Amino acid sequence: MLRLNELQLPLDHPEDALRSAILERLGIKGDSLQSFTIFRRSYDARKKNAVTLTYTVDVALEDEAKVAQRLKAHKHVTPTPDMQYTFVAHANGAEKSRPVVIGTGPCGLFAALILAQMGFKPIVLERGKAVRERTKDTWGLWRKRELQPESNVQFGEGGAGTFSDGKLWTQIKDPKHYGRKVLTEFVIADAPEEIMYVSKPHIGTFRLVKMVEKMRASIEALGGEFRFEQKVQDLDIINGQIKAVILSSGETIVTDHVVLAIGHSARDTFRMLFDRGVYMEAKAFSVGFRIEHPQSLIDKCRFGPSAGHPILGAADYKLVHHCANGRAVYSFCMCPGGTVVAATSEPGRVVTNGMSQYSRNERNANSGIVVGITPSDYPDHPLAGIALQEYWESRAYELGGSNYNAPGQLVGDFLAGRASTEFGSVLPSYKPGVQLGDLSLALPEYAITAMREALPAFDKQIRGFAMADAVLTGVETRTSSPVRIKRHDDTLQSLNTVGLFPAGEGAGYAGGIMSAAIDGIRVAEAVAMSMLNSAR
Repeated sequence: MLRLNELQLPLDHPEDALRSAILERLGIKGDSLQSFTIFRRSYDARKKNAVTLTYTVDVALEDEAKVAQRLKAHKHVTPTPDMQYTFVAHANGAEKSRPVVIGTGPCGLFAALILAQMGFKPIVLERGKAVRERTKDTWGLWRKRELQPESNVQFGEGGAGTFSDGKLWTQIKDPKHYGRKVLTEFVIADAPEEIMYVSKPHIGTFRLVKMVEKMRASIEALGGEFRFEQKVQDLDIINGQIKAVILSSGETIVTDHVVLAIGHSARDTFRMLFDRGVYMEAKAFSVGFRIEHPQSLIDKCRFGPSAGHPILGAADYKLVHHCANGRAVYSFCMCPGGTVVAATSEPGRVVTNGMSQYSRNERNANSGIVVGITPSDYPDHPLAGIALQEYWESRAYELGGSNYNAPGQLVGDFLAGRASTEFGSVLPSYKPGVQLGDLSLALPEYAITAMREALPAFDKQIRGFAMADAVLTGVETRTSSPVRIKRHDDTLQSLNTVGLFPAGEGAGYAGGIMSAAIDGIRVAEAVAMSMLNSAR
């Protein structure tokens, strides 16, 4: 097959226009085109009065070799790459023990799925509850202010990505097309087939819940085993080698291969690993607030007269500003037509995040407006970033009224340096509620200074971004893991603990559903090869 890139058509093109564009690009007659499939469809909204669609298609031709030779110098006509996933190994029955996967976020799920598909029958441990029970507990905080420390937005089947926008794209390099394997498995689990070709696919929370259950069933059908409400209390490490996993129930699981896919909020587990001598370093992350605007404002600014078109959907944005104080401020986890959610996993703390459903039809757009910080901003200790997060999350709890309300402020008041007392045209979506006040007290001074410079700069890119009535809600602190549990580049095992495979966002090797899932695949392959080698 041949791949054709950069086929551009008007937003409202006729149904047969794409086929005609293919024939024109290849210089062939209609009877030579056997079939074609859309690999990617994106849009170009730089000219708001003339939004265009850009297609990448794979075509099957009657005389493919001849056409390929004639167009070999054409930069937008290339052979279709082989994106079929191939397993690197298969269990042979000589393995000494079963691999253990800790965590059921995207990384843990895909590590377990690939291991199961290769015949290694993983044991999957999750400190939280199964996804439907977990969903009820999460709503308990949002509706009744009742926090379950082991079952919430952060902990439970599906991981933190379950309560998010469900974005399924990433900017990481993926030469082996692992991302295609991820999307294929999601479609098998009943994700909409459009995620295979739209440029920025997303799923949304409700669909993710059902998909997570189906993926679990697939893993179990292949011999995998899930154990919920089973927190890993300790690791048995002898002479730098994993020997067993010790659960809070007192049970010991003997194993010499452990995938550590714990997510970015398992602070007690980070501390346990540090106490056991597992090598880790502090890493950069970001802190900030959630900002909410009317979604209609973002749509109009991004799409002009085409706002509301069903193909375009709710508009998103991506913004960055480099400040005079040396800080970078950027938009993070933008959720079109979504809500701001309570995302704490610890009593006496407030954390925000963003979430959307597949429809993205809520009134407000929201995103994190966050400021980059580095280990130089806090004491020289691998866990000092966690302490910084905890301090400001506790501060947000106090500023919100010590009842899981979040502190908030209108953008106009934030820029003017005065406390807010009442909402304007934009009403916040955060539940259980928002307590207006002065957000300059909610983060370090350097972060406040940077955001006050960045918001007017963003307004020059999206007119109305700094509107006086837009709402800021604090705090956003868990943008990524504050630690990196370092691993070897080749074996993907911990630098000083054989058999321990740090993986995904919690270990500092991913950021988002897709990159975490891809890292889960890579780590599963490394585990499989290690198990086969150790069984020889």
